[in-house]
Amino acid sequence: MKDEKTLNESSPAKIDGATYASMIVSAANSIHNQKEAINELNVFPVPDGDTGINMSMTMSPAAELADYSGSISECADKVASSLLRAARGNSGVILSLFFRGIAKGFAGKDSVDSVDILKAFDMGVAEAYKAVQHPTEGTILTVMRASVETALEKASNKDYEVDNLFDYMVEVAEHTLEETPEMLPVLKQANVVDAGGAGFVAILEGMRAALKHQPVEAVDKTDVPATAKKANFAEFETFDIEFPYCTECIVTKSEAYQGDGKVEEFHQFVLNAGNSAVFVEDTEIVKVHVHTKDPGSVLSQAIRYGSLYTVKIENMQNQHTALIEEEAPAAPVVRAPEKQYGFVSVTMGEGMKTLFADLGVDSFVLGGQTMNPSAEQLIEAVNATPSEIVYLLPNNSNICLVAEQVAKIVEDKKVIVIPSVSVPQGIAAMMNFSPDETPEENTANMIAALSSVKTLDITFAARDSTFDGQEIKGGQILGLVERKVKYVTDTREECMDMLIDHMGDASFVTLFYGSDVDPEDAERMADHLREKLGDDVEVASVCGGQPLYYYVISVE
Repeated sequence: MKDEKTLNESSPAKIDGATYASMIVSAANSIHNQKEAINELNVFPVPDGDTGINMSMTMSPAAELADYSGSISECADKVASSLLRAARGNSGVILSLFFRGIAKGFAGKDSVDSVDILKAFDMGVAEAYKAVQHPTEGTILTVMRASVETALEKASNKDYEVDNLFDYMVEVAEHTLEETPEMLPVLKQANVVDAGGAGFVAILEGMRAALKHQPVEAVDKTDVPATAKKANFAEFETFDIEFPYCTECIVTKSEAYQGDGKVEEFHQFVLNAGNSAVFVEDTEIVKVHVHTKDPGSVLSQAIRYGSLYTVKIENMQNQHTALIEEEAPAAPVVRAPEKQYGFVSVTMGEGMKTLFADLGVDSFVLGGQTMNPSAEQLIEAVNATPSEIVYLLPNNSNICLVAEQVAKIVEDKKVIVIPSVSVPQGIAAMMNFSPDETPEENTANMIAALSSVKTLDITFAARDSTFDGQEIKGGQILGLVERKVKYVTDTREECMDMLIDHMGDASFVTLFYGSDVDPEDAERMADHLREKLGDDVEVASVCGGQPLYYYVISVE
């Protein structure tokens, strides 16, 4: 067969950094062009079916690779780093970790052949699987694994040329995707294939197209977010009088010092120059923060190793800045600890935000249904929280995985993820925090509190669909129990009556009403519940202000 060329018949084609960059750009355009179709594959017709958007936004940093020229190792590292920080939703995190594994497989190589690619892709699959504690067959992971494993088996004694290899992987991925409904009953019920798997196929197709010199062009780039490169640098707020100058700089290394571990002498100098020292070395830059009596000596030492990219000196005693400041992109703020515990919450709606603020949350990230924040946004919120330990509340099942990756990325603070999958769970966790307890005790208590609350939702069908054998029309009212569609009705009142069956043992019910609900209507709904549930159950209505979801209901 033509696609089984061996080394004896023809030398395998190799790809370099520029080719790999074009493959990634083409893949990003491919998923961008198909994102709406992929959104439509989400099993539940609730208005937060956003797998396509999440995967597209995760791949969006590919725009930075235009005209890339360098080794494939460097290119793969750049891709892995930028995708992880842009990752949104579970599918986005899994995808970014796949490319992180590829980067490990390409490490130290200028170019790669089909054997190298297969080994690196296999490492990518292994990295992706590590992110999911209990993998389910019939998802993006299955499509990834099958396409790589089958290629490895078939090519065990034959070395494919790269374009033929991708032909085969795409073929296997497409076949596996078609089989996902047989692996996952909920897909079969909805008569769709897995959305994440479809996104992965789109990405493989984009990579293959670039190899065949027919790269995919984005149909419409206006809604692809810009991914401006930012320096990940710490700006500390402190009032150290003994060492009054907060000195910060980023050094672009000269060629002799590029790489890892070549500026240790500078590192030791910074550690001895004062206190509150932070020294972060990348292959091409060094980021320094130190409180010192002599900022000039730090800068003089710094320029021995390269050029100053940014400089900032603040006189903390006089409470003013700008003794020295070069024009540069604003660096992310990392606030110095002012207390032991701090909190970051993902939420939507001013009412929800106010409630979490009243419970002690320091920083907020806008997100939830239809809007999964990126890892970078969560990192910025964590860094802006003035505490040694930051509890991170994702409040959405599709954000938990991103939050876990953030906990691994952040170095300046200890991040503890409380895996809340709804706002009521997040509130319950906050109410079970005690400043007098140890971090371990608080973590255990907050996680235990998640199971003490049940979450019900009333929203609407975003599109026509079929679920569990039932025809659903766009605009119909949906009742969700723990984020799963349970009821389909024509009115919110009828839906609430059905959800009452899931409030049987409640002692307290809170209706968080959304931005599309009139306060008087919300109070009438609360009165209706009081009548149905009886005097033993306390019912409260609170303005959550969340979009799309008429009611988020907390049952305790």
